[in-house]
Amino acid sequence: MTSIYLDHAASTPVHPEVAQEMLNVMTGTYGNASSVHGFGRAAKRIVSGARDLMAAKLGCHPNELVFTAGGTESDNMALFGVAEAMKEKGRHIITSSIEHHAVLHACEALEKRGYEVTYLPVDPQGRVGLDELRAAIRPDTILISIMFGNNEVGTLQPIREIGELAQEQGILFHTDAVQALGGVAINCHELPVDLMSFSAHKINGPQGIGALYVRQGTRLEPLLHGGLQERKRRAGTENLAGIAGFGKAVELATDKLEERTTSLHQLRAAFIAELTEQAGRDAFVINTPLEQSLPHILNMSFPGITSETMLMNLDMQQIAAASGSACTSGSLELSHVLQAMNLPENVQQSAIRFSFGLGNTTEEIEQTAQKIATILKRLRK
Repeated sequence: MTSIYLDHAASTPVHPEVAQEMLNVMTGTYGNASSVHGFGRAAKRIVSGARDLMAAKLGCHPNELVFTAGGTESDNMALFGVAEAMKEKGRHIITSSIEHHAVLHACEALEKRGYEVTYLPVDPQGRVGLDELRAAIRPDTILISIMFGNNEVGTLQPIREIGELAQEQGILFHTDAVQALGGVAINCHELPVDLMSFSAHKINGPQGIGALYVRQGTRLEPLLHGGLQERKRRAGTENLAGIAGFGKAVELATDKLEERTTSLHQLRAAFIAELTEQAGRDAFVINTPLEQSLPHILNMSFPGITSETMLMNLDMQQIAAASGSACTSGSLELSHVLQAMNLPENVQQSAIRFSFGLGNTTEEIEQTAQKIATILKRLRK
């Protein structure tokens, strides 16, 4: 039996062209990019080349990109960096109740340091209300952090409107775009955003490498201290192969964005259609707002069957899915995202996230739907 991977929101397979790019670097360049000799200069050219490429594809200046170890560090750098740099102005931060734990746990840590955090509610589609955001702003608010697209249900937030409101009030705006990159068009300079987090392994790049866009002029204190890398914003020897792979992954994801998103929309629609035909529309509940969401994520519930039971049965059929964020999927706790959306408890308890990507075919999607229908019939007898 061939295994089927439907957990691309957790991590994606490395694209062959990305793997080749990284192999070329690992076997051909081993100098330290901070060294002044020829080997170091060769390494530096790779870092600079990847940064230039990513900046061109993301619509920003190369010096506005800071390479990190991943999305979690990028989120932490944004929150702690702004909090420390702006603490004389104020100690109030606004975020949403459905953020990734890289943001939520960072906010909790900041609260222990004397900062105040407002956690905005969301509507049943997982969307932040602009009126609630406007009401939460205070004279001492220094940062708003609202994710671009949610990693569990795929909901897209009104990023432009949020950013414009932040600009009007003279408040910095950070968005976690880890899931959004490769799913929607992103141009940093065309959006009213000051900081934006990215991660390579969500777009068929390597794990362990990310980036933070920092708009020119934005005050930010570094998290790590030691060397002078990344214009003194992030100390540490550069992950040379990872950076090269990240650059190639961004190039592939953005150059073929329309083709990529069209394919993802088709896979998601085919999955819903086949499952409806095989099990009936009343057999499941769709938690993802299909009209305003990332194309690769589909969160649905099978009331009466717990998430753990369904995942176990899927795994026995060699089908990989998830019950929520990869950071919490090993926990028996209900999803904080679905709780914030105020969905019925039986819907929360039975939620499964399917996420599509490179390598998935219509045949795999239809086969998965058929397997689920069989599982449902057996378990609901």
